[in-house]
Amino acid sequence: MNNQKIPIALIDLLRTAQRVVVLTGAGTSAESGVPTFRDAQTGLWARYDPKELATPEAFQRNPRLVWEWYSWRRELVMQAKPNPGHFALVQMQARVPELIVITQNVDGMHQRAGNQQVIELHGNLTRSRCAGNLVESWPATEEVPPLCPHCGGPLRPDVVWFGEPLPAEALHQAIAILRECDVILSIGTSSIVQPAASLPYEGLEYGAKLVEINPEKTPLTPDVHFALLGKSGEVLPNLVEQTWPS
Repeated sequence: MNNQKIPIALIDLLRTAQRVVVLTGAGTSAESGVPTFRDAQTGLWARYDPKELATPEAFQRNPRLVWEWYSWRRELVMQAKPNPGHFALVQMQARVPELIVITQNVDGMHQRAGNQQVIELHGNLTRSRCAGNLVESWPATEEVPPLCPHCGGPLRPDVVWFGEPLPAEALHQAIAILRECDVILSIGTSSIVQPAASLPYEGLEYGAKLVEINPEKTPLTPDVHFALLGKSGEVLPNLVEQTWPS
């Protein structure tokens, strides 16, 4: 349990904030047992470099291999459960006028915990799509990957691969929200991967206060107003409890 003393100025800031934006990265899900993308693969997949499986070119070369790898990852994600950090954000959601989560994670964990406004910058592993549209279901088939019932093309995970742009609508929405918020919480992210690493500065430029929660310092740390070192699953419940005592 993380019992570090939360600065009074930060408590006052959160109690009076009208719009809080939460930026989350792989660290928030790693505490639920979801392997980060950079973690070593296990078992059958130990001989593959994830970066060699997460590209449009890899899918073109061997769509079956890529589909099966993502099916394996999807099973890992569905076995995991939201952790205390996820639930603390849901508690915070009930205590501020508006809380919006902008996540780089593709596991849907924030929605499963109960967050209602979530923008997914990198898509969602639990969804599938063809070249253009989301596909919720398809006829039972032995084909791997299955084919889109509408266009006949191979289905793929609804995630952003290396070499692909972020979904334009999600990115534009995130930027607009950050420019109109009071507080930004950057949680469990290395603040290295672009363009997500630049998003906190959209809010800073428009006067938002920036809080970082991470076990280690990052390139963002010198620019934040408050830095709370530690795991999100420990720091966030403590932050909520000290800000809004039960």
